[in-house]
Amino acid sequence: MRQIETRLLDGPNVYRLEPAVKLEIAIGPRRSWSGDREPARAAVVHLGARVPRRDWPRAVAFAAGWAIRLGRLDVGASPRVAVHRGSDPGHWVVTWRWRHSRRAEQVAEAAFDLARRGVDPGRGVVASPAASRLVARWRRRIRASAGSAPALVRDADRRIPVISISGTNGKSTTTRLITRILRLAGRHVGTTTSDGVLVDEVLAEEGDWTGPGGARAVFDRPEVEVAVLETARGGLLLRGMGYEANEASVLTNVSSDHMDLQGIHTLPELAEVKATIARVTKPDGWAVLNADDRHVAAIARSVKAHVAFFTLHGDRSRLVARHLATGGRAYLVRDGVAGEADGTAWHPIAAVRDIPIAFGGVARHNVANALAAAAGARAMGASIEDVRRGLMDFDASAGSSPGRLNVFRNEDRVVIVDFAHNEAGLNAVLDVADAIARGGWGSEPSRRARVAAVIGTAGDRPEDTLRGIGRIAGQRVDRLTFKETIKYLRGRSRESVLAELRIGALDGGWRVPMPVYETEAAALAGELDREPGGPEVLVVLCHAERDELFAILAARGFAPVTSAAALAALID
Repeated sequence: MRQIETRLLDGPNVYRLEPAVKLEIAIGPRRSWSGDREPARAAVVHLGARVPRRDWPRAVAFAAGWAIRLGRLDVGASPRVAVHRGSDPGHWVVTWRWRHSRRAEQVAEAAFDLARRGVDPGRGVVASPAASRLVARWRRRIRASAGSAPALVRDADRRIPVISISGTNGKSTTTRLITRILRLAGRHVGTTTSDGVLVDEVLAEEGDWTGPGGARAVFDRPEVEVAVLETARGGLLLRGMGYEANEASVLTNVSSDHMDLQGIHTLPELAEVKATIARVTKPDGWAVLNADDRHVAAIARSVKAHVAFFTLHGDRSRLVARHLATGGRAYLVRDGVAGEADGTAWHPIAAVRDIPIAFGGVARHNVANALAAAAGARAMGASIEDVRRGLMDFDASAGSSPGRLNVFRNEDRVVIVDFAHNEAGLNAVLDVADAIARGGWGSEPSRRARVAAVIGTAGDRPEDTLRGIGRIAGQRVDRLTFKETIKYLRGRSRESVLAELRIGALDGGWRVPMPVYETEAAALAGELDREPGGPEVLVVLCHAERDELFAILAARGFAPVTSAAALAALID
């Protein structure tokens, strides 16, 4: 029996929609997880499901029993203790609510220690003198502890409405789109993203604020009238949500990213974690879900709020057709126009060709983001006209959407700077690059440009993700270059990251040398110094040196391409 971790979750989480102690225990020999990211239904681990008492291992039952008995010293009554299966083999999670941080930690330590020693928590059990003394010592320690209360903003203490946005890809773009729409609707908006806290789209606090701290930073600003909060998996797993509930939520999609961290190994598990933001949406609010992602769509069964779906399949989506037939709401494209379907009613919003980030429909991931943002903004009270203006006003510039499909051109060369850091993201940006490569090039529209890519990502990705990124690039580009992200190795060696990317590229059919640059700026400058030998679309995956890349492009005479008309000209 081993203690993996004790963690205090300040707010709603995958296990409970309240502050919770998470005591993770491993029983049996050490084993590493192995399996499919998309497991068969019978193999799916439902993290939040409560395991019946009859199925608890003896040691886990003892830990849970002591949490019940000793937890009353923290919360004033016997807490409702639950036991869950962990994703890792032999791992079990015991959870209960808490009130005082240090006291709760002591309860968890005591529960594990007494269970490890085999001390039975049953009230009718006669303990040995040594066990009785041990229990008494733990009781004294717990009573002597105190600590702070959960850092949770209760609904009663929150003065502004909240919309939460999560997903693997597209959540930052969707968050910024909703912010723009609500701003144009006349609202003062506080926004959290992985870039920082923004007030009315102006950066107020730099850094990754997608956890509970970001929510509190927005709530504390008196000028803010509505909160638009990007919510990442890391915060949900490590701290829980920073607030009790929201008025609306948006889940963009779930794909392989940040796997094998905090015990999350499969897509169903990742979806369950992210579903927390929808499960806390108020019954009179809206949960916006991607109908094209089966893991996200399935979340509709576990929410209390109204559900609005969005889809790229239009009226061909069977799920959306059934939803509309029962009077539901959905966001889709009909005859080239993005709009809102409310039962049999149809409210057109904007032609896809007029939405700059959609690239005339070629950037399908951004069409999905636009539909998700339309649904989210409508859930927060924006009118159809507000949504139309916002979608048409928001472009893929470095100012509106930094690092997300930013396009620059200098004569026969186009550069795309993008934050893509997983397989789905790379495929999406390469779809756009291919469309531009097939587009018109001056007087020779039939001439196809070559596609070059500078790839690399953070080190906290498992081997299959790193190899997948390399494989996609090896299959799809004409020139392949690696860049290192040394600041974000996160425990992995430089050599290991490059090796996995190379293995993937070779598996994808790449057979020529792959240059390596130590930094993103060096990679961009080096590739621009190279003679392309004709039209070229250069994709640079950027994670650490965005401002430096933009400065290099400006110095080399590259102009940003942002308007719907200018972007359409690249692909026509």
